[in-house]
Amino acid sequence: MSTYTATIRWSGDDPEAYRKGRYYRGHEWAFDGGTVVPASASPENVPPGTANEAGVDPEEALIAAISSCHMLFFLDYARRAGFAIGSYIDEAMGVMEKRADGKIAVTKVTLRPIIQWDGDEPTQEQIADLHHRSHEDCFIANSVTCEVTVEH
Repeated sequence: MSTYTATIRWSGDDPEAYRKGRYYRGHEWAFDGGTVVPASASPENVPPGTANEAGVDPEEALIAAISSCHMLFFLDYARRAGFAIGSYIDEAMGVMEKRADGKIAVTKVTLRPIIQWDGDEPTQEQIADLHHRSHEDCFIANSVTCEVTVEH
């Protein structure tokens, strides 16, 4: 078993704005290695002017975590299969919508990796197998209920 931590920090400076729901949603995520990431509610989900548009919102972080986990497994499985990757870029996309039970959720994540190979390239069947194995073993994909697909 492993344990992971994150420290989330927010502080308000305007009690009246807070009571009226117009408080600032910007906050920060701090991680054990010392990295601090500006974070915020998505500007689409809160009143105008209350989000830090430069911050990472939880929805984006979820999509990034799924994509990152998949990529890390893919890189290793490709290496073990004897293939070399020069670059891996994924413009992943998530869809948030109302589910049948009325709750809003990220219901689908689509990974769209563009891979530059160094040397011999695998066949389409080998690439599909690498993606399948990566998806099956991705800790984050195994932790969510949304559909995760890979376009390659």
